[in-house]
Amino acid sequence: MNKSSPKSIDEYIGRYPENIQVILQKIRLTIKRGAPDAKETISYQMPTFKLGGNLVYFAAFAKHISFFPTSSGIAKFKKELEVYETSKGTVRFPIGKPIPYELISKITKFRVKEVIEKGKKRK
Repeated sequence: MNKSSPKSIDEYIGRYPENIQVILQKIRLTIKRGAPDAKETISYQMPTFKLGGNLVYFAAFAKHISFFPTSSGIAKFKKELEVYETSKGTVRFPIGKPIPYELISKITKFRVKEVIEKGKKRK
């Protein structure tokens, strides 16, 4: 796999085998639906959605797909995420098991609301 930083989410996804591409595209679409005003970009060599600042990231690894909704996204959905491996700002979905797209959507919508509220407080 090409190790140089991808220039777009399409390029990032295109570097993976077809079965992983399908998952990554579905995650991308799920995030886009939950955050239609967010801008797609690459940050830290990962697909990133920004709304003011960084909203959520996602990335493929050898044995899992990581979703990075920041620590607040993990904390808010702690109960729903307890069946997955998590860390402060990351949840790992094992490849070969169903990806919880509805949960990704809920977390993304929570992050949108959170970012908008933070923006209002700054004004």
